[in-house]
Amino acid sequence: MQNPRASLLAKLKTQLSGELYYDELMKIIYATDASVYRMKPLAVALPKTKSDLKLLIKFAQKHSVSLIPRAAGTSLAGQCVGDGIVVDISKYFTKILNIDEANQTVTVQPGVVRDELNNYLKPFGLFFGPNTSTSNRCMIGGMVGNNSSGTTSIKYGVTRDKVLELHTILSDGSEVVFSEINEQMFKEKTTVDTLEGHIYNTVYSELSSASVRHQIASQFPNSEIHRRNTGYAIDGLWPSENGSFNMCKLLSGSEGTLAFTTQITLNLDVLPPNESMMVAAHFTSIQNCMDAVELVMKHDLFTCEMMDKTILDLTKHNKQQQKNRQFINGNPEAILMCEIRGENREDASLKVGELIKSIKDSNLSFSLPILVGKEINQALELRKAGLGLLGNMIGDEKTAACIEDTAVALSDLSNYIRDFSSLMEAYNQKPVYYAHAGAGELHLRPILNLKKKADVVLFRKITTDVAHLVKRYQGSMSGEHGDGIVRSEFIPLMIGAENYEILRRIKTAFDPDNIFNPGKIVDALPMDESLRYEADRKEPDIETVLDFSESFGILREAEKCNGSGDCRKLPEFGGTMCPSYRATKDEKDTTRARANALREFLTHSDKVNKFNHEELKDVFDLCLSCKACASECPSSVDVASLKAEFQYHYQQANGVSLRTKLFAYNNRLNTFGSRFVWFTNFMFSNSLTSSWIKKSFKIAKKRSLPLLSTKSLYKVQKSINKQLDSGKKIKVIYLFNDEFTNYLDTSIGVDAITLLEALNYEVKLVQHFESGRSFLSKGLLLQAKSVANKNVSVFKDLVSNETPLIGIEPSAILSFKDEYLKLADDKVSAKEIANHTYLIEEFIQHEIQLGNITSEQFTSEEKTIKFHGHCHQKALLNQSSSFDILNLPKNYKVTIIPSGCCGMAGSFGYEKEHYELSMQIGEQTLFPAVRNANEDVLISANGTSCRHQIKDGTDREALHPITILRQALI
Repeated sequence: MQNPRASLLAKLKTQLSGELYYDELMKIIYATDASVYRMKPLAVALPKTKSDLKLLIKFAQKHSVSLIPRAAGTSLAGQCVGDGIVVDISKYFTKILNIDEANQTVTVQPGVVRDELNNYLKPFGLFFGPNTSTSNRCMIGGMVGNNSSGTTSIKYGVTRDKVLELHTILSDGSEVVFSEINEQMFKEKTTVDTLEGHIYNTVYSELSSASVRHQIASQFPNSEIHRRNTGYAIDGLWPSENGSFNMCKLLSGSEGTLAFTTQITLNLDVLPPNESMMVAAHFTSIQNCMDAVELVMKHDLFTCEMMDKTILDLTKHNKQQQKNRQFINGNPEAILMCEIRGENREDASLKVGELIKSIKDSNLSFSLPILVGKEINQALELRKAGLGLLGNMIGDEKTAACIEDTAVALSDLSNYIRDFSSLMEAYNQKPVYYAHAGAGELHLRPILNLKKKADVVLFRKITTDVAHLVKRYQGSMSGEHGDGIVRSEFIPLMIGAENYEILRRIKTAFDPDNIFNPGKIVDALPMDESLRYEADRKEPDIETVLDFSESFGILREAEKCNGSGDCRKLPEFGGTMCPSYRATKDEKDTTRARANALREFLTHSDKVNKFNHEELKDVFDLCLSCKACASECPSSVDVASLKAEFQYHYQQANGVSLRTKLFAYNNRLNTFGSRFVWFTNFMFSNSLTSSWIKKSFKIAKKRSLPLLSTKSLYKVQKSINKQLDSGKKIKVIYLFNDEFTNYLDTSIGVDAITLLEALNYEVKLVQHFESGRSFLSKGLLLQAKSVANKNVSVFKDLVSNETPLIGIEPSAILSFKDEYLKLADDKVSAKEIANHTYLIEEFIQHEIQLGNITSEQFTSEEKTIKFHGHCHQKALLNQSSSFDILNLPKNYKVTIIPSGCCGMAGSFGYEKEHYELSMQIGEQTLFPAVRNANEDVLISANGTSCRHQIKDGTDREALHPITILRQALI
């Protein structure tokens, strides 16, 4: 349906230096955040300048449209959703403007990522203390809007404590700087006939009375609770004893409802002591854990975080977190992670000893492992993943964010949790308990199915009952996640009706026309409406080629995305997800956007083929199918599989392009081309003919075309076997001769056979079919399914624990461990084969561990190697196998390039429209690391696409690890 304001928005778009979108796809993508709410906006703006913001404010005033500020969009209470214009500052307002080292302050724009800021500050010995679980993608503007705190608040306070100055644009378009002022300056401001003057005058008239301040103190949350975000912070606003006043205290935690912030000055802390140790106390019950909190907090803790069994059990099923949970002993109901720091190990150890003695004397904990170094980071990452992991619950029952933000005084925590648990038992609920125990705040979540009206009713009832319980303890309903939509309704109860009216009058003073994020904090939207899912809807029946039964169907696979935004982390924070977002910085190119868009169309499309939408084609276009989301996303949303399924159905309706067929059937083309290999390679390498080929098939001009090997591996296999020693072998191995090794990288196949035979393994090649990787990447799923079934049939009676299947090209061999399980008809055989299928480096690593391969079999020559791992290896296995085998020669020194995706991704980097982005991804980390390596440093990569990308991007030849190891044989 045509947007009735489309012509007005079209005009506004021409006036902005930034971007404005009002197409259906962008509205869908921005309709949700990390909360349970969904509201399609009128439009989405990405302003570049303050002038853009003023234009948006003027437009909103003139046409009665609201503005919803948004940074990373990780809000849990619905702060970032609304039916007006979402104003996303995350792309352009991203500068660190100034650091004052002497005064320990920094000035930033609101789109600066918290961890990015701290990386910048580290050389100065300073850091910004508040530390949320989303710190590698959340932004300072969002942290100010929410008054965020996180794991470090017990030591460093909350964001409100750190904000010194805010540059803002008010609802009339005027620019105002809020900072600390004295009593005289305050009085002068109340007399000025401007909106700023009116605001100060309103604050004075509302709060100057001693009786009103007494009323506020008696009704607001206990001032002992440093995490208190209920309503506007008028309880801490009035001038301090020295007469100073700072409106920033009010704006911090105001959720963008009062003004638009363009610049923030923060107070910083000196970096904490270097030496860190953690005691991970294990408990047999939640209550024992709670009883221990006040005890451990008597020690000098830097963090005191809790996880319950629900969270811990979910970590068992996430590839990334399985590595981080090694410190867990037995099956605890709860773990309390207590971090201590010292100037040196002796100092820290002494403090840890005192802490352990206190816990042991209490007889509350059954295990007290001590973590150091990397183990601490792993434990904290495990805790940070809590929110995303909750999305990994299979089915429609999920943990609902409604009461997850309650905070009470530490002395009340144990009794409060006891009462809370009793209340949940009355509802037959076994809620989730995790997070900031040391601050008196646990993230408590009931498990509800918000697709059912009965549970939506329960959603309100539970929230209401908990609100009354929190009020009884004079706690804060909103500790750090804010009020948003989900808790704003309860503010009158939490602070009293009279105080609530003060908030309303302050909101009106700032924003008389209610254009800034309406429905949050005052005049609240109903907490049980505008939910992400329509209650008691008829679930669509969607047939798929890939088997999504583990998630109860493709729709629920997409619904696993809860919006936590892990896919927005930047390259400097490691991992691979999400390559295209890292390059474009556009929300549209996140894993989250793809999952949300697919969920939306599968749910609401009235087409027979619900996949047949141009918007879905657009949102999946830049997905490189790297699979990082399957492991790095805490909710394990497998967007590569979602994309493949989408492509299949979309092409069913719209046909398959000639270029798609060219790439999908490249193995058949290579088979034909290998008959006339010299002619084929001439056509591919000659500038005239290769240019014609590229132009005809829309391949990037600057991309080199891969040349065929002079003979296929099958053809040279017999001559290899004649040259090899036929002595006694350790075991028989079946080598999967993938389509890339067979025709393009035959020399690597030769190296693999030569190496393994020299190491006393019998290598067998059988006539099998291609892997189907190219069919999968292009959405030709029926062809891929046929290949999977044929290969399962070939190998089901050959592959076993004694005779494993190994492969050279990660994307090909790992199909057996991933997509074949979703494609093959014979699921039992496919799973059995998968259990005994290995990447070649992985196999050799196992044999090293068994003592069958030793360093004595290799050279003692010195070499330095930089290794880049294939995305599928990172996602489905890890890079340790490649690292370990390259380190097998005694004097080889190996480092792994922290490079994420290389940017090639099979055919993606060849395609004309994707070439620039492909190279941009390579330039983030990989290309600079290769260029900075000395000429005598060996560059290694185990993916054929990766080696091609490195060659095109740096003009360096990258060797497969197997080639390097074969060359190192004595």
